[in-house]
Amino acid sequence: MHSWITISLVDPRPLYLQVIEQVKRRVAVGDLPPGSELPSIRELAAGLKVSVITIKRAYLELERDGVIATRQGKGSVVADRPGLQSSIQETEMRQHLTQAVSLGLLLGLSNTEMQKRIADVYEQSQKGDK
Repeated sequence: MHSWITISLVDPRPLYLQVIEQVKRRVAVGDLPPGSELPSIRELAAGLKVSVITIKRAYLELERDGVIATRQGKGSVVADRPGLQSSIQETEMRQHLTQAVSLGLLLGLSNTEMQKRIADVYEQSQKGDK
């Protein structure tokens, strides 16, 4: 049930952040639609061979962010919140763009040159889709 979550011990990020990212990504791509049940904290912790505290922290953060809803004794489900999927997609895109801009600044690119490169990549992607 939770084989879609993978923990990497070589990833420098804390384990709970890896869980959060993967749940959000699955919601963003539609693999976990609103109302989808998530494994219990104990079940997921056992399956991933991590502490219950790690999964509890991930679930608490996901709940705080409005991605999941947890009911005592009922478990956790993907929140039924209008715009949740697009909100996660927008946040992820912004993170990628921020990384691209940071790299461009390291390379000494101007705003105009960055815009040109983004436009070039966009055009190439459009041609590849057709």
